[in-house]
Amino acid sequence: MNTKNYILYVLSVVCVMFVFSSCSDFFDPKTDDEFDASAGYTSNTEMYTGFLGIMTKVQAIGDKEILLTETRGELIEPSDESLSELISLYQYEPNLQENSYANPDGYYEVIIACNDYLNAMTNYRSNPNVNEEAWNALVASAVRVKVWTYKTLAEIYGQAIWFDHPVTSVTDINTDERFQLLQLPQLIDKCLNYLVQGYGGAPSNININWYEWLDPTHSESITNSQYRKWNYMVPAYAGLFAELNLWKGAVADSQGQDATSYYQVAADTLLIALGGAINVTSNPGSNVEWLPSAATPGHYSPIWNNTIPYRFEAVSAIIYDYTKNQTNTLLKHFSNEFPNKYLLRPSEAGVARFLDSKFNPGATTNDTRYKCCFGRNAGQVYLSKFRPVGSTARANAYQDDCHIYFYRATQYHMMLAEALNHLKRFKAMNAVFNSGVKNGTTDDCFQAGKPEWLGFESTIDPTKCDWTQNANFGTRTYPSMGLRCCFGLTARSVKTDVFELGEQGTFRYNDLAMLDEAMLEFAGEGKVYPMMNRMAVRYNDPSIVADRVCGKYADAGLASTVRSRIMAGAYWVPFNLK
Repeated sequence: MNTKNYILYVLSVVCVMFVFSSCSDFFDPKTDDEFDASAGYTSNTEMYTGFLGIMTKVQAIGDKEILLTETRGELIEPSDESLSELISLYQYEPNLQENSYANPDGYYEVIIACNDYLNAMTNYRSNPNVNEEAWNALVASAVRVKVWTYKTLAEIYGQAIWFDHPVTSVTDINTDERFQLLQLPQLIDKCLNYLVQGYGGAPSNININWYEWLDPTHSESITNSQYRKWNYMVPAYAGLFAELNLWKGAVADSQGQDATSYYQVAADTLLIALGGAINVTSNPGSNVEWLPSAATPGHYSPIWNNTIPYRFEAVSAIIYDYTKNQTNTLLKHFSNEFPNKYLLRPSEAGVARFLDSKFNPGATTNDTRYKCCFGRNAGQVYLSKFRPVGSTARANAYQDDCHIYFYRATQYHMMLAEALNHLKRFKAMNAVFNSGVKNGTTDDCFQAGKPEWLGFESTIDPTKCDWTQNANFGTRTYPSMGLRCCFGLTARSVKTDVFELGEQGTFRYNDLAMLDEAMLEFAGEGKVYPMMNRMAVRYNDPSIVADRVCGKYADAGLASTVRSRIMAGAYWVPFNLK
């Protein structure tokens, strides 16, 4: 059996093992099957297949953050058919120790798999046949998976247990001095340091091209290749590094420290990453990758309704393939078509928010995001984002293989706007967030044809800007239109100077405007709740979370109870990690 076929065989066997341990487990993938790294690797092929063992663990927890945080977030509520565990999350019950949705074990299983893999890779390094380039790329990938997992624990629980040594199972995590219970500030520092230092001499920003490795003769073009989607499956370095720096900035702000350097790193990192996709000179006239433009509305639904992560928007994603028995449980929870369970639904207040012209200026029922997010079947409203009405990619209700994005391009733009806000580049922030980058005008990030922030300026020709119609490589048919205006919406109110509210008041006003926009753009994706928590940390103000979450509770008494719990610190999921 050749290497390519062996890899595919191993992957399919592992996926069958962890998804279909029994017929009753169809919607409940287990994560206790993995490659045994303790025996050590003896070939380059084994170090590839060993890494795929990590990714099956990631697949198994891919939907966890969505289900856990959305149930506690601003949009979703339990349906009449829901489960007591989901209702407990929704009500912010203080005791979630026996709640399977709140239990973080699945995340720690990913960390255990990463530690085992890195240990095995250290031992394999001395093998005379080791492929050094592949070793570095796979180690870098494992490091990013580990850091992303800890970042996810941090933004949900506000703390996590850090360890680097191999252990057999989650039950082995204890009070041993090798296990460090870190609170949010220390955990963010640990993640950043681990990412910056890399592992075993391998920088953590190296990517592996699975397409090149599995199909070196290019028997299929990358556009049509089944391996193309494999290149998406590791958290992107730029997104992870930038987001951690935003968290670091928020922690520093909360402690009254100067956070400028962290926001500058985030902005610079994101600009470079965005430029790599936006500034494609080979097809400048129609290139619409990673740039909010007039083409964005037509590309919104296919972000999820596609068999491969949608390249116009995809940065990195947890990939699934129903034909290979790889599934998640999103449709089970959100869809009301048999055999799905319709355990969670959009709240009335959450749906109404999309059409509220005060909250969403310029909104109509024709708004792209509104039409994509919500469907109605048998008189019930459901979150249709992960299987839009009329789906051809996911024709059957049980094909629960929607990709779950680690990062997508719009998220990069939103994080960039957040960083620019705290760099006091308010006009540049407004351009990214609202109206787009336009050169030669005086009402956006340019003044007399020169950019207020040099990040938008072409390094080849300073008189032209790569995000605008007049790029350095020629005329761009689809120039930047901003996160809101690309959908034909009215600009959301932001402050472009500090005269009215002062510096801190301006930062806060703009941050909350971006947070409100995230509630529309990332509805149901598990990305809003972490952003709310970051804002609560930055301003030492849990009401930022409470004000947005409590609107979905029709019962005034429950809304009051939930608000009290959030204000007491329950925006972190309460779970005893030791």
